[in-house]
Amino acid sequence: MADAIRRKRHLSSFQIIIIGFASLIIVGALLLMLPFASKSGTVTPFDEALFTSTSAVCVTGLVVHDTASYWSVFGQAVILILIQIGGMGVVTVAASFALLAGRKISLMQRNTMREAIAAPKTGGVVKLTGFIIKVTFAVELLGAVVMMPVFYRDFGARGIWMAVFHSISAFCNAGFDIMGTVEAPYASLTAYHMNPVINITLMLLIVFGGIGFLTWDDIRENRLRLKRYRMQSKVILVTSAVLIIMPAIYFFLNEYAGLPLSDRIFTSLFQSVTTRTAGFNTADLTALSGAGQGIFILLMLIGGSPGSTAGGMKTTTVAVLFLNLIAVFRRKGDAQCFGRRIESEAIRSAATILMMYLMLLFGGAVTISIADRLPMGVSLFEAASAVGTVGLTLGVTPSLSLISHMVLILLMFLGRVGGLTFIYATLSTRGNSISKLPQEKITVG
Repeated sequence: MADAIRRKRHLSSFQIIIIGFASLIIVGALLLMLPFASKSGTVTPFDEALFTSTSAVCVTGLVVHDTASYWSVFGQAVILILIQIGGMGVVTVAASFALLAGRKISLMQRNTMREAIAAPKTGGVVKLTGFIIKVTFAVELLGAVVMMPVFYRDFGARGIWMAVFHSISAFCNAGFDIMGTVEAPYASLTAYHMNPVINITLMLLIVFGGIGFLTWDDIRENRLRLKRYRMQSKVILVTSAVLIIMPAIYFFLNEYAGLPLSDRIFTSLFQSVTTRTAGFNTADLTALSGAGQGIFILLMLIGGSPGSTAGGMKTTTVAVLFLNLIAVFRRKGDAQCFGRRIESEAIRSAATILMMYLMLLFGGAVTISIADRLPMGVSLFEAASAVGTVGLTLGVTPSLSLISHMVLILLMFLGRVGGLTFIYATLSTRGNSISKLPQEKITVG
């Protein structure tokens, strides 16, 4: 039936991805509205359920209710399933069920899978999808097993559920936690800011999920023979390392300079890692300086890497723009990296993505600032957290107006599916003209 509809309406791969995410969000919202989804046994308003469902599917972590104290075990389970599907990708999960059922994957479906996981080619995409499924569950299981003794010691049998929940949430870069209580909601992981097992495990899960499955496929095939890696994998690994180390140094020397040495190291590293789309926090973010908030906003916009569980503009976008900047400064015709030339189409796409995210960021921040009469800095932080699918907040998300919540829902959705995907889905039916207009020079800069 679905294949017949697809043929009749000629849905593109991008449209299928958009529809898949939107449908999952609606289903999740309806499930969260059920009385037994909340601990109070009451029906959650649709707008609040929609916000939570969008945040889970788009692996963001912004919430209007404390996950631990408001939602029942059923509600938390629904949120976790939405996180898992949203992190792996709706198309990837659907394809995995088709593979398990022994169904053949058509060429159209393979192309959709390629777009969903940002694979370079359609060939081998089914095998790559199988690898993604195996890696996801293996890493999440390992993370849960490592954290389980700590949570079991502190919470008893409930610690098993907490280990599983936080392992999946961290690998999917979701930022949802179930650490809050009625007396102390929205606590995140501040109680474990000095625990090496929880800190290191969560940081590794976040990084593993954020560098992308194609990078892991490269690592699996070539091991430590770095010269054989794809240029994209090299760029991702180098850029990710820089974006972890440099902010951590700043946090260590400035924001958390008053903490004891071991606590200072863990807090600095954890905040540097989690800021790019994970959304956990082990420190009070309201105590950040203006410069610290600015760095957080920048990191949240950048996000993770292509084909990963993370959102944001992506590390490769920033790397390509930086390499093009170097090429312009050196008056070279092409941007180069690791002995390879970067295609001009990639530079155009990177510039487009940057402009789109900046427009979404400032448009969303201005709307939130006007609707709730908040300082522009706070509004920028909330908007960056949503469009970068991060989930960090300065504590204002639950008290925002309905207009601001709708803005954040839109930003989270566009941040997860990707701005270019949304545009391609909207404009894919329009034919491209082969004619060209006359060219004329324009002065820039």
